[in-house]
Amino acid sequence: MTSRELLEQLVAFDTTSRESNLALIEFVKGYLAGLGVNCEIIHNDERSKANLYARLGPAGNGGVMLSGHSDVVPVDGQNWSMPPFTLTGRDGKLYGRGTADMKGFIACVLAAVPHFLAQPLTQPLHLAISYDEEVGCLGVRTLLDALSRLPEKPAICLIGEPTELKPVIGHKGKLAIRCEVQGAACHSAYAPQGVNAIEYAAKLIHHLTLMGQRLAAPQRQDARFDPPFTTVQTGVIQGGRALNIVPAECQFDFEVRTLPQDDAQEVARALERYAQRELLPQMHAVNRDTTIRFSPISGYPGLDTAPHSAAAQLLAHLTGSDAFSTVAFGTEGGLFHQAGIPSVICGPGSMVQGHKPDEFITVEQLDACDGLLRRLAAWMCQKA
Repeated sequence: MTSRELLEQLVAFDTTSRESNLALIEFVKGYLAGLGVNCEIIHNDERSKANLYARLGPAGNGGVMLSGHSDVVPVDGQNWSMPPFTLTGRDGKLYGRGTADMKGFIACVLAAVPHFLAQPLTQPLHLAISYDEEVGCLGVRTLLDALSRLPEKPAICLIGEPTELKPVIGHKGKLAIRCEVQGAACHSAYAPQGVNAIEYAAKLIHHLTLMGQRLAAPQRQDARFDPPFTTVQTGVIQGGRALNIVPAECQFDFEVRTLPQDDAQEVARALERYAQRELLPQMHAVNRDTTIRFSPISGYPGLDTAPHSAAAQLLAHLTGSDAFSTVAFGTEGGLFHQAGIPSVICGPGSMVQGHKPDEFITVEQLDACDGLLRRLAAWMCQKA
């Protein structure tokens, strides 16, 4: 099957992160089995979703892993002019949810498997398809646990997130946290007798804003990234029941997107210290039952692969360019790298189209990715 034919099959599976991806995984498993490639399926605890891992070529340590995620973002509330889960070709573009992010890459990888099988590879090729990347890089963690138990591991991981096939060796990390402020309600006519949870949440958010300003100081910036500094922002807030009641509850979610050299946990710890030292004593002076609680939502590390590393040099060879760059969005690369598998990012399509209505990838990009994978196969046939 061609990469376009496979992409048509993959897009037809609604693998929005809230849904199961098992139908897609079973399709890929069956496709690979038809080529004589065995797979390991790694389910979540509920067995409603799964990662897929496969290996082909010679035995031994090392080799290259090609990795992609199967889940896509929702189409709810988006104004699509064509069916999102049906591949539609028009004017050299292929439309459908996930075409760019990142079923286009997975389709190219699957289409290349027969070619890899026909080559005299001198090192193994590893394939990985994960779930729930879009909601915090959750699924790949169990896949990495499974890989850690294998005696033979890949030496390099190529993650096919959409970069227009440009070589990328870095991205920011992310930490998302929920803060819950428990105040004390009373009639608003007697506001000083209560503890206004919204007002204390506002103080915390203001403190976050000030921390973000300090993190943006010129001496902390890294020009390789856009924006070139660690960012902090509050994205969701809820609180209050009626204007004449001092609100007893307020919660907000905030995120820290860090340069690889910064520590997102330190931002969270600093906010918690401010809450403990400055705000809680004020709240307790009115009502001892008031609290401020922080709980993690999701997170993943940044990626900062060295340009002179074997992984980066392979990517330069495959793309014909050592003009390495970084991306603003996160990937599973930081987790692979943290697990001891140096990682780089390169895939067909553009994130400019990702997550939007009428998402598309160009036929030209699919064809170019097919060519890149053939160059990888040729490189993997060389003697070490």
